[in-house]
Amino acid sequence: MQTDLSSFTIGNYSAGPKWKVFVWHFINYFVFYSAIPWPYSVKRALLKLFGAQIGEGLIIKTKVRIKNPWKLQIGHHCWIGESVWIDNLEDVKIGNHVCLSQGAMLLTGNHDYTVSDFPYRLGKIILEDGVWIGAKSVVCPGIVCKSHSILTVNSVATKELQEWTIYAGNPAVSVRKRKSVG
Repeated sequence: MQTDLSSFTIGNYSAGPKWKVFVWHFINYFVFYSAIPWPYSVKRALLKLFGAQIGEGLIIKTKVRIKNPWKLQIGHHCWIGESVWIDNLEDVKIGNHVCLSQGAMLLTGNHDYTVSDFPYRLGKIILEDGVWIGAKSVVCPGIVCKSHSILTVNSVATKELQEWTIYAGNPAVSVRKRKSVG
């Protein structure tokens, strides 16, 4: 079997209404992906306007990309660092007190390389309360990061992360338990 990208289709994936996708593209580029430090309150209001469910106290830094805010839920007091990419072709649910460090990527879509037309393979991502996704780390489609798990710098989560456990590497493996402080 050879890959035949000329026959690729998006299958049953739908980003949303075309007008909404079009308008969001410009807001995403000029406000969220901008190096201008727009006030957090403006970013929160825009995300809510486009259908995201946002809790209190969201900190969202510069150069952030969010594909479809209407498929995004973020809990209370979360941090989204510089250059984070939330490529949410599918739903992304982020719990309370979650930190996405610089350059982290949440990827809800991939391609099925076992089929010649390379169709989308989508999966929701859930980050439970207290999760920390380290700088330049990747969370793959369909992954659940359980309560207070940590994915360390430059690691790739290809399987569920267990609660209160620290993971490292590509693919990420458990390296030790996370201890509660305070």
